[in-house]
Amino acid sequence: MGLLAGCGEQADAPTPASGAPKALRVALLTPGSISDGGWNQAAYDGLRRIQTELGAEISNVETKTPAQFEEEFRSYGQAGFDLVFGHGFEYQEAAAKVAPAFPKTVFITTSGNTVRPNVAPMVFELEQATYLCGVLAARMTKTGRLGLIGGIDLPSIRSTFLAFRAGAQSVRPDVSVREVFLGRFDDVGAAREAALALMDEGADLLLHQANDAGRGVFQAVQERAKQGQQVYAFGTNRNQNAMAPDVVLASAVLDVPAAFVEVARRVKEGRFKAAPIRLGMNEGIVSFVLNAGLASRIPAPVLQELVQDTARIRSGELKVPRGEF
Repeated sequence: MGLLAGCGEQADAPTPASGAPKALRVALLTPGSISDGGWNQAAYDGLRRIQTELGAEISNVETKTPAQFEEEFRSYGQAGFDLVFGHGFEYQEAAAKVAPAFPKTVFITTSGNTVRPNVAPMVFELEQATYLCGVLAARMTKTGRLGLIGGIDLPSIRSTFLAFRAGAQSVRPDVSVREVFLGRFDDVGAAREAALALMDEGADLLLHQANDAGRGVFQAVQERAKQGQQVYAFGTNRNQNAMAPDVVLASAVLDVPAAFVEVARRVKEGRFKAAPIRLGMNEGIVSFVLNAGLASRIPAPVLQELVQDTARIRSGELKVPRGEF
């Protein structure tokens, strides 16, 4: 059961004195390791910030299958937790199924469109940043070939790939963009092999949405760079520029911790509303972060173009495409 799972954490708050307000209790379900340096670690950082800033009691557990999603949601509901995050599009169905039995628990999925009286999606508009990655990739490619590596084939991931492709083709319509899905988020070796195969086909800039497996993409690109190829990668979800600073040109970044704290504060203060919570650049949650160490390799006109495109996205003039989900 998730509350005491070995891969999770249970931070027990002291028993409040008589009449003192009960501590907020918040849990997190992730589809992979909280040390992945990306999607899941960002969520865990958010959980810890909720603990620090709101004095909450926290717990987390890694889940792999839909049956586990439901089991852990139910466990936290039975234990009286106030808020449970299911960190990904894939948690929607389980949240909707379990939620009616625990009306005092709020279930938040990070992606999706499922809404119930105590269920809502927190939708990160990461597409705004992956679009800019696509623009930069198309401007920097020498081969005209770009690669995308995903973990599990989910609509939310495909949506970020759609935006990358749109960004690339907005400045170079003839650019070729190939997608590969691994079928899982934790196979670093498979990600490395997929990246090598894409580079063998000519791709010289790669973006991943593979969580922990993304390390394999960085490894492959670093290997080829050491062999003299001009190849680069992009980080996603968290600022991953420092994970492979010699090859990661930029990262499409989510400030997941800030978003988690905001939602937890709404729940704590009784301000939660069952509706999609959309968070993008204008909310300070999505950003496109260049690797300062490699910025000198990017032509000045391209840097200026990225600044202008960012401003156009913020103003609403540039509508970044999103998938239907």
